[in-house]
Amino acid sequence: MKQAIVIGATSGIGRCLAERLAAAGWRVGVVGRREALLREMEECSPTAFLSAEADITQPATSLAALSDLAERLGGMHLCIVCSGTGELNPTLDFTLEEPSILTNVRGWTAVVDWAYTYFERRGGGDLAVVTSIGGLRGSASAPAYNASKAYQINYVEGLCQRSVKSASKVRIMEIRPGLVDTAMAKGDGLFWVMPVDRVANQALRALSRGRRLTVVTRRWRIVSCILRLLPEFLYLRL
Repeated sequence: MKQAIVIGATSGIGRCLAERLAAAGWRVGVVGRREALLREMEECSPTAFLSAEADITQPATSLAALSDLAERLGGMHLCIVCSGTGELNPTLDFTLEEPSILTNVRGWTAVVDWAYTYFERRGGGDLAVVTSIGGLRGSASAPAYNASKAYQINYVEGLCQRSVKSASKVRIMEIRPGLVDTAMAKGDGLFWVMPVDRVANQALRALSRGRRLTVVTRRWRIVSCILRLLPEFLYLRL
């Protein structure tokens, strides 16, 4: 039986991915801040799930919890990092921006580095991260969120370069969703909001094929191309 750890598994894409992996026969370590939801998953299927409560904005305690969880699982072949947060912040209230920075940059970096070095020391493994289409351009309404996702996209590329240059057997995969029907999707009249289960299914197919980058769902690949090609003077007026 293969073992996976899903960080950010109590809701949204992370929970859906954890449940899909468990249904496919994986032993899954689920990690998140909400102890009650973790316990619910573990009690629902104790043979499939092990849980560890961790808030990645507290790196020291989170990394200790992850190391303990990996040991209890008996190893780790796959680590999926789904943790993230963001708020609409048109008034530039720093109290709304700070959680995005602490979670999506500081905490995210700590757990991604932990997973990469875990696999590097053990001679290989798969590290998958969930970023966002939002990281391709800036956002007037959610500046910290989009900027933090841009950071993640570039950081993942750096880890890929490290893996290639060091000839390690750590495989890095990025899942880059558009708008998904979760609590993270805020605002009225959102465009092309995708169901969580469809996003998770396409993500798992991509992971099984070892794809370096997958934009989900397929229609968001069109948006991704447009965002990349759109001249700045037009984008700033959207």
